[in-house]
Amino acid sequence: MDLSSTAPKNQPVIPRRAASVLMIREGAQGLEVFIQHRVSTMDFAAGMVVYPGGRVDAQDVAEAQSEAIPHALAVEHAKLWKDSSLWEQGEEQAVLDAGTLLAAARREIFEETGAQLDVSQLRPYANWITPPDNPKRFDTFFYVAHVQPGQEPSHQTTEASNSEWIRPAELFAKFERGEVGLMRPTRTTLEDLAALGTVAAAMGAATPIRTVRPQRMPPAADSKKERAS
Repeated sequence: MDLSSTAPKNQPVIPRRAASVLMIREGAQGLEVFIQHRVSTMDFAAGMVVYPGGRVDAQDVAEAQSEAIPHALAVEHAKLWKDSSLWEQGEEQAVLDAGTLLAAARREIFEETGAQLDVSQLRPYANWITPPDNPKRFDTFFYVAHVQPGQEPSHQTTEASNSEWIRPAELFAKFERGEVGLMRPTRTTLEDLAALGTVAAAMGAATPIRTVRPQRMPPAADSKKERAS
């Protein structure tokens, strides 16, 4: 059941957990990230540039409970998520949920890009919760992953018109020209990635991850307006 359609009138929608992955590589001109251009008919982030990912489902919970996700890795990730919303129900649940998120991230990457990543490649990166005035809300856990040779992602999701590798500076230039739209979480995580500069720095970053909870919707999907939010 989609809780976003059952919230009482004038009550904030309960956010659903989701995983999103910044797949990165060193290109000929520097750090590149794999992005998708969402189709305009989507009911969330329509027409926006996004990273591959999606919401957690029952399959991911079952995979985590079956111990298909290494327990030691789930414990490590739970610690990295210590200042995020993952810990709202305590440490034991946080460890289980960390494994569930890893399962969701790996599954979504495969379904949307065909890339088969190992969960050990995923590194916690950021946590954002959609503002309470949004009719569809997500508690999204962002990962960064260094894509290895032979794991190249491709465009194969109907939720996007196309997918591509791009340097952050090039994407920001398109954004400034009004050619693409960037929601605040995407823009901010991309700025952080650009500041790190290299794959090694991105994968080794030790900045504490704290949940970001914007309290209002950005101004419309127009990229120029969104830049001002």
